[in-house]
Amino acid sequence: MKGNVFSFNLDRNVAFRLVAPPNYKESPTAFPVLLMNDGQDYVGLNLEKTLSEAYRDMKTIPFIFVGIEADKNRLYEYGTSISADFKGRGSRALQYSKFIIEEFVPFLCQEFKVSPPVQNWVYCGFSLGGLSAFDIAFNNSQFFGKIGVFSGSFWWRKKPYQKHDMKDRSRITLDMIKNAGQLAPIQYFFQCGTEEETDDRNNNGIIDVIDDTMDVINELQLKGYSYPGDIYYKEIEGGKHDLSTWSAVLPQFLKWAFRKG
Repeated sequence: MKGNVFSFNLDRNVAFRLVAPPNYKESPTAFPVLLMNDGQDYVGLNLEKTLSEAYRDMKTIPFIFVGIEADKNRLYEYGTSISADFKGRGSRALQYSKFIIEEFVPFLCQEFKVSPPVQNWVYCGFSLGGLSAFDIAFNNSQFFGKIGVFSGSFWWRKKPYQKHDMKDRSRITLDMIKNAGQLAPIQYFFQCGTEEETDDRNNNGIIDVIDDTMDVINELQLKGYSYPGDIYYKEIEGGKHDLSTWSAVLPQFLKWAFRKG
């Protein structure tokens, strides 16, 4: 089904698409939830086929999919809630985070047969939507147990990159992880492609999207998360920064996110 909900935090209607398992109406129990940013890419990601196959997989726990659609404000609503980037992008990321936590999650809990938002809720996104999903779920671990980030925009920074800055701590996500409180019981799925770009700002022979993701993984390890273990990383040889690559890895992500046992 398609619907929309008015957000007081964003001062606009937010469109969404919800897909439930075939036994939704008859089921006496509630279902886990997968939230996805950039829900407008439902068709491009071939999600109808992917979700149908996941629902037929006896090794996968049935779940409810909710794709939240972005609009013209995407570049300002997605980002990191603690700070906009140095160009002012993501200036409404805090409001978007509040919409998800204060308005949308309660709305889903009230209107649909969903389980309590604790360990069995998953949040995912792609590119800038992946950065947003990571930011919201990481900082609201009382609602989410797993995070999926495909080609995440972890380059998001407080100031322009300076050559020979080997630590490069201007990337906002790194300090957000470092300064977080106690270790939250979250599991992480990261995906990158080897042909997403050619940029290599530090000239280390690794493209930036992979470099940035591995630095986030390293920061999570320093925080106490295990890799492998709490963290899963999938690198697609020849993978690009596009819907086709992300669509191809989504079935594996769903098996990871909702595996039985």
